[in-house]
Amino acid sequence: MSLRIATFNVENLMNRFDLSGFRNQLNQDRVLSLYRIKDEAEYRLLEQARAVAHTDDTRQLTALAIAETRADIICLQEVDNIEALKAFEYGYLFKMVGEGYRQKYTSTGNDSRGIDVAVMMREETHHGQAIEFVRMTSHASVTFEEFGLHTPELAALGIKPFERIFRRDCLEIDVTVDGRPLTLYAVHFKSMGGARDNGPGRNSTMPIRMAEARATRRIIENRFGKDFASSKRWLICGDCNDYRQRVLIDGDALSGYSFTPAEEAVSCLDALLADGFAINIVERRPEIDRWTLYHTRGPKERHLCQLDYILLSPALASENSTAVPDIVRRGQPWRTVFPPGQEVERYPRTGWDRPKASDHCPVAVTLDIL
Repeated sequence: MSLRIATFNVENLMNRFDLSGFRNQLNQDRVLSLYRIKDEAEYRLLEQARAVAHTDDTRQLTALAIAETRADIICLQEVDNIEALKAFEYGYLFKMVGEGYRQKYTSTGNDSRGIDVAVMMREETHHGQAIEFVRMTSHASVTFEEFGLHTPELAALGIKPFERIFRRDCLEIDVTVDGRPLTLYAVHFKSMGGARDNGPGRNSTMPIRMAEARATRRIIENRFGKDFASSKRWLICGDCNDYRQRVLIDGDALSGYSFTPAEEAVSCLDALLADGFAINIVERRPEIDRWTLYHTRGPKERHLCQLDYILLSPALASENSTAVPDIVRRGQPWRTVFPPGQEVERYPRTGWDRPKASDHCPVAVTLDIL
């Protein structure tokens, strides 16, 4: 009996307009900066028109990427709310996959922009086994003090012990698949952010992601017990906004590109993977073919990396020792530089930079639930 599960950062699945760009240029879409806008009222009209025109193509591509995962359960990141998710599933995804993800769950997390994690599930697997929801638990209110995770590094960032750990949530969902229990942890850790005065944004924000990873582990250990967590059937799905390895890109289209894997000394994933607590099954793919995101700030700064994870408990990984996940890259924009042999046929209407399915790629795997 098998279950197909996926994770995907759908990049700002919103059902409201972000009009803050009039007062904060960092939030302003680049196309509006080309125009001379006389006042806020005109800005609001132009931003609404831009967003509507851009959204339809984007969400068709997002739906195509989700459809290609063929997932029975899919964990999503950057979902505005349940209403946005329902409208997207009915208006776009249903037209591609038909009767599909009737079960939808999300929580209100801590993100300042209001983007949350969510889970969509079919009522049964592709092979006809029932998928039944048991319960959902939000951990958005957990504080650093409560878990004993406040550190001098966090204090240096101005973060207080009483503040909440998760930038969004660690959403715990229990299901049964043909009567067999399975627990999902849907996460979306703190973003890396741009470069700071003291170096790359990844370094500055690392203490927050490290606390989120440690808190996720603590939640699992509190649930199952440290001695039994490895023998239970659970998995962590989501965008961890960090990597243990990058593929550095050099060269250009004329002279040719080179791709060089580079290991990172520290990653928040270490808290979940270093001692075998969880297994990153994407690492079963070749090291140059594990990426789920193309990062660039111009020709001088380009790399491919894995930000999106399906981490299995040791028991679940052992039961699926030969399972290798798929990474759906057909929704990537044309600017993404692919290593040799990895090129894909993009979905229709994909643009150079946009529209695109997302800046992330979905990850999907078929698991035996024994």
